[in-house]
Amino acid sequence: MQRGPGPGAYGFVKVMRHPVGWLTKAFLAGEFSGREHLPDNGPYIVAANHLSLVDPVFVTLGIGKLVRFLALDDLFEQNRFLEEMIYYFGSIPISRDRPPLGAMKHALEILDEGEILGVYPEGARAAHWGERTIKRGPAWLSLATGAPIIPCALTGTEATLSPDQPRVRVPSVRLSFHPALHPGSYLDCEDPLQVMMSDWVAVLDEQLAHWHRRDKT
Repeated sequence: MQRGPGPGAYGFVKVMRHPVGWLTKAFLAGEFSGREHLPDNGPYIVAANHLSLVDPVFVTLGIGKLVRFLALDDLFEQNRFLEEMIYYFGSIPISRDRPPLGAMKHALEILDEGEILGVYPEGARAAHWGERTIKRGPAWLSLATGAPIIPCALTGTEATLSPDQPRVRVPSVRLSFHPALHPGSYLDCEDPLQVMMSDWVAVLDEQLAHWHRRDKT
């Protein structure tokens, strides 16, 4: 089942981005960087690593605009409140078990309409970065529509609603956006999908390693 965002979803994100952002910095020790790499307008694809159910909240806060996320369909079935919230903000259910033809078609439509699409190339939450096989779907969407991919690195959310920490806790979050990967730069590659996603992995490898090294100093 596909739905658009509920009434007022775009306005809600726009109005709440500043006060919620301030509260995030004040109480969650949040660190957001790299907003200068975000295009002024869509379409574009923000591709982030995935640690927790709260990741979409922080990515949306960092961008300050409504992001339409691809979300595994079993999340829509966990409880009625979560289902309604996911639908209200226009997330797109994607099957864990079947070819995601409907979801990809809807994602193409969203990008064609100039919106922002949120994707998790790992496919699902991971307890640790690097343990999952990276999906090529984001690169396919980028090459099909001309929308650039904005790499987004995230750490800290593993402290709450994650595979290792299923309970609600207060995380200390770091989030960074990085220079766009433009599909036109990959057209001459023998396997443009693989090369584009390998470049995405390289950006996140460097940023996540930098954060971890800094934590140890």
